[in-house]
Amino acid sequence: EEEQEEEETRGPGGSLGAAPNVRFWITERQSFIQRFVQWTELLDPTNLVVSIEKIEKSRQLLLTNEDAFTHDLEDRRVQEAWKRSLSTVHPDNSKLIPVPFRPAVCDPFASVFVQVSFYTYTTAFNIVNGNASYNRRPHESLLLGTGVIASSSFFGVGVPSLGQTHPLLCIFFSTSTAHISAMNVVAARSLEPIRGIEVMDKEGNVMGYSRRAGTKAVKDTATSRIVLFGTSAFIPEVFSHFFIRTQFFRQYPWSLWTFKLSCTVLVMGLMVPVSFSMYPQIERIQCNKLEKEIQSATEETELFYNRGV
Repeated sequence: EEEQEEEETRGPGGSLGAAPNVRFWITERQSFIQRFVQWTELLDPTNLVVSIEKIEKSRQLLLTNEDAFTHDLEDRRVQEAWKRSLSTVHPDNSKLIPVPFRPAVCDPFASVFVQVSFYTYTTAFNIVNGNASYNRRPHESLLLGTGVIASSSFFGVGVPSLGQTHPLLCIFFSTSTAHISAMNVVAARSLEPIRGIEVMDKEGNVMGYSRRAGTKAVKDTATSRIVLFGTSAFIPEVFSHFFIRTQFFRQYPWSLWTFKLSCTVLVMGLMVPVSFSMYPQIERIQCNKLEKEIQSATEETELFYNRGV
């Protein structure tokens, strides 16, 4: 019976007591910034789905590796072991923390809030700065916007987490915001291709409402969003890939977060005017590409329409 009780107090890897995690926090004298960076890793949502077997192997590695408590930055296996141990095992009794109560649960809730806030703003931006020449009732905009916000936030939270399950998918899913933002434009301005937007001659006289012009306006704006957010996500990932190979990163591993954030802000600051400048605000379209009724209403060879932003 005593052996059974002793076995029940053992945490993953067969260790008694709380030695690994407690020793980590005792020996690791971190500043606020270092603790902040540490927690950004421990709050990784993938820590919620790590298997018990992997946790046990990680704990065993920490107990048998002489360099584990020196936090050897060269050994990625030790880093990953500490990440799994600190995020899933209680420091007092070395027992697994139930999945619903692991610290990483807090991050998805924060992610949901951030995603909802971001896509609420971008949806409103797309609707307000879209073409407003067609008939649109207030309740239609409200219902459409609510649906777009919900769907964009769902994909915004769910899709990137898939990329964290496999390293090869990381860069691909890092551009998921670009695809979702493009989808957001298409959905938020979906009434333009359905009802048509005003097309004008060079004097500003309205020649009619064109669904084809509405489709092109939405398509071009969505393309500019892909360029904006795709480039802003992809370039920092590429630079970070090379940055982690430098001696500076090995000495200051917490600098990766600062480097990536600074790079993202810089690239996005440059890409906003680039993306907005890709297409003219008032675009031209050949009359023979429009509906027959519009072609018969004018002798002009080209007409104009407001693309929106």
